[in-house]
Amino acid sequence: MKQQLKNFRDLTPKRRRVLLTALSVVLVLGGVALFASTVRTSAQKKNSCIECHTKLDGPLGEPARLFANDIHKERGLACNDCHGGNPLADDKVAAKSASSGYLGKPKPIDIPSFCGKCHSDASVMKRFNPTLRVDQVQEYYTSVHGNRLKNGDQKVATCASCHGIHGIRPPSDPASTVNALNVAETCGKCHGSADYMQGYQIAHDQYEKYKTSVHAKAIYEKHDLSAPTCNDCHGNHGAVPPGLTSVANVCGQCHGRQSTLFQNSPHKSPFEKANAGECIRCHSNHGIVPPTDEMAGTGPQSVCITCHTNDKGFAAAQQIEEKLGGLTASIHGANQILERAERAGMEVSRPKFELRDALDGLTQARVLVHTASLEELEKAIGPSMEIAGKSYKAGESAFSELNFRRGGLAVSLVFILFLAVLVYLKIKQIEQRDGAVSET
Repeated sequence: MKQQLKNFRDLTPKRRRVLLTALSVVLVLGGVALFASTVRTSAQKKNSCIECHTKLDGPLGEPARLFANDIHKERGLACNDCHGGNPLADDKVAAKSASSGYLGKPKPIDIPSFCGKCHSDASVMKRFNPTLRVDQVQEYYTSVHGNRLKNGDQKVATCASCHGIHGIRPPSDPASTVNALNVAETCGKCHGSADYMQGYQIAHDQYEKYKTSVHAKAIYEKHDLSAPTCNDCHGNHGAVPPGLTSVANVCGQCHGRQSTLFQNSPHKSPFEKANAGECIRCHSNHGIVPPTDEMAGTGPQSVCITCHTNDKGFAAAQQIEEKLGGLTASIHGANQILERAERAGMEVSRPKFELRDALDGLTQARVLVHTASLEELEKAIGPSMEIAGKSYKAGESAFSELNFRRGGLAVSLVFILFLAVLVYLKIKQIEQRDGAVSET
C-alpha cells in the first residue's frame, strides 16, 4: 500500500487529476447501479394485488392465499402476467386502469384463449417448460366440451374447471387436481352431480361405478398409477385420444393381446352390426369388475347367455366353462397334494416349479376366450392339463415314498426293540449265573 501511494505521488499533477477523475466516475457509476438494482429488486417484490387481497375475506382473499403454492408463482410469474394491471400502484384505480392492460376475471367462454396466451405460444413456453405441448387449446376445441363452449354453453368444463385457478399444481404433484389419484374426483364434480348434469341426457353415476372397478382398486389400493382413470380413456384436452374412434381401440391401448384376438374373432362382425360396444358389451365401461371364468360360461354370472340361448354359441360357452373349470380344479388339486407333501418334509420343489407352467397356460387360456374358438382354447389347456396331472402324480409318489419310509422306520423300531429285549434277557441270564456261582 505504501509503495502504491509513493507511485501515486511520483505522478505528474496532470496524471493525478486524470486518475482521480476516472476513479470518481467508476465509484459514481457503481453507486448508481447498486441503487438501480435495489430499486428493481424492491419493485419486483412489491405486489399491491397480493398485499390488498390477502387482507380481504372470502372469495376476494382466497386467490391471493392459494397463489402462494401455484406453479406459475414458482416460475416467477405474478398476478399482472395473467390479469394485467399495475402491481406497483398502491391506488386501486391506478392498479386496475385500462391503460395498464387490466383484464380482471375472464368469462368462461374466454378462458381457453386466456390461458392460451402463454400455453399456445411456443416462444413463451420455451422459457418456462419446453417439454409442454402448445396445442392444448386447439385440441380442446375438438372435444365435446370445446364444441359446446363455442356454441354458448358456459357450464361445460374449461381449463380452470380441471386445473384450478390460483392454486394450480403440476400433474406430478399429489395435491394437483389432475394428478392420477385425483382425476376421477375432478371429473366427478360435474359428471357425478345429478343437478349439474340435468339437461345433458348423460348418466351421472360414472364416478360411483368407477370407484367399484378393478381399475380404481389398482390406483387407490395398490397405488398403481399406470392403471386407467377418466382421461386415459376419454382423453385429456381433446374428445378422445388421437386416432381412437372405437371403444375396443381405447381398451386396446393397455389390453393389446385381448384386443387383437377379438378383432380376428367371429364376434367382431356381429358386434359391429349390432353396434354392441365390443369390450363394454361383456365387461361394462366404468364399473369394470375383475373377469372370472364364470363370465364365459352359462351360469348366473355368464355374459354369453345375454346373446346365446340354446344355440351353438351357448354350447360352446358350456364347453369353455367346463374346460377352464377342469384345468383350474386340476391345478388346485396338484398344488394341494404338493403342499401337503412339502409340509410332511418331502422334496417336491421341482414339480411345484413345473406347476407354474400350468398356471401360465391357464392364464393364456383365459385370454384366448376372446377368440371364441374352442380349438385355440384346447391348444393352451391340453399341455397345462398334462403338467397338472404329472404334478399330482409327483405328489402321490412323494406320499408313497413317505409311507414306505414310515413303514421301514416302524420295522426298524420293532427290530431294535426285539434286540433290546434279547440283550436285556441275556444280561439277566448272566446276572443269575454269576449269582449262583458266588453262593457256592
